[in-house]
Amino acid sequence: MNTPPSPLGAQRTDGSSVLIGALAPLTRPGWAEAGQHLIAGMELAVRDVNDAGGVGGKPLELEVRDTAADPQRAAAAVDELAHLGVAALAGEYHSVVARTAAARADALRLPYLCSSAVLDALTDEPTDRVARLCPAQSHGWRIYADFLRDAGHSRIAVATQPSVYWASGTRLLRNHLAQHGGTVIELDMRELTPTAICDALADHRATALLLLVGHPEPAVPIVRSVRRDQRLTDILIGAPAGQPEFAEWEELLGDLGTAVPFLRYLPHRLTPVGVRVEKSLRERLAQAPSFVAFEGYDTIAVLADVLRTYGTDRARIAEAWPRVAVDGTRGRIEFSRAPGIGVWQWTWPPVQVVDRDPAKPGRFRILHAD
Repeated sequence: MNTPPSPLGAQRTDGSSVLIGALAPLTRPGWAEAGQHLIAGMELAVRDVNDAGGVGGKPLELEVRDTAADPQRAAAAVDELAHLGVAALAGEYHSVVARTAAARADALRLPYLCSSAVLDALTDEPTDRVARLCPAQSHGWRIYADFLRDAGHSRIAVATQPSVYWASGTRLLRNHLAQHGGTVIELDMRELTPTAICDALADHRATALLLLVGHPEPAVPIVRSVRRDQRLTDILIGAPAGQPEFAEWEELLGDLGTAVPFLRYLPHRLTPVGVRVEKSLRERLAQAPSFVAFEGYDTIAVLADVLRTYGTDRARIAEAWPRVAVDGTRGRIEFSRAPGIGVWQWTWPPVQVVDRDPAKPGRFRILHAD
């Protein structure tokens, strides 16, 4: 649907609530567990906003749409939500999907606060309508590359699948590690089985394998094959995109899934807001909340603050990004223009490299922090 948004543009025509459109992958092939955590964080924040009186005396309401990791489905959802009269768009986890959503929102003059998608080029051209909470890939993945270098890894293999996101990550790792004498070897999962991956790792004498692939397939079979290959007992398996963060990883891999370092966007200690939110999210999810759940909460906290201060007019919301100053769950959130990034960016959220503790797979160890 390509119908332009209603001139009302901020709330239902009956004026009963202020709407925010929310995008998240809630079904396969999207990373559904990430999407569920993202929406859980958003819903908790909406509840807190409404308990505090809402926005201008009106309740805040989410209109959630499942993207299922499909860019075209996301574009259609943005059109639908704009026509419904949402004040702003929020969310999304997958970078390629968020990129399409950002382009469509920008074309419709709909402000969009991206929660979790890290691809640097979130938009083709600079725009004032899009802002982002999570760190750009170039920032987080360089920190991950520094972790690898500091741990003594100079021959890195990456198992990859075709994707703008994975290709960007591979390029960032190669360029950064090359400055320090490191090499990156690409292993194309279109051509190799998990068993063949093991042979390639042995042949190349790689000391680390990074999983730049989907979860659970083929990430989980690769981990099983490598962990069980006696030639590769000393190899580090890493997953910078965060696959081990979620409970499904532990359920599928158990002890085999421990000691796999990944990027997580949390501070060493949560803010007082974060401590309270963590407790509520744990109850809501019946498990420890991921960093994605905190991203969801902070997304709504920022939008609610903007809506209260500047109103529900879409143009005024977009103009407000550089004036945001919100105490979120992970620190004070303010947006600026970062070099090479075409959207308003929180520079920077906290970044950690963590893994699951082999002694207790449900516990995370902080290995490196920015």
